[in-house]
Amino acid sequence: MQAATPQGHKAEQTHRTHPVPDLREVRANAFPRVTDALRAVESLLLSSGQRTARRNAWTSVLEDRRRARDRVEAQHVLEAVAGRTSRAT
Repeated sequence: MQAATPQGHKAEQTHRTHPVPDLREVRANAFPRVTDALRAVESLLLSSGQRTARRNAWTSVLEDRRRARDRVEAQHVLEAVAGRTSRAT
């Protein structure tokens, strides 16, 4: 019975050296390849000036979204302060 235990243990170790890949790992590695491929196609199709313009436009979109979030937050703060003031008077 003791002889079977080490062999079973060896079989477990062999099995562990070739695990089935986790789908999360496969997906995480797949996206950078797609992104790299899209960037390569972009570099072939667009001149550097067009790429710069597109990236600047996207940066502007992100900045506009940030400003919109800030405006909404400021509006909520002003409404909260206005609500407290009207109750206190």
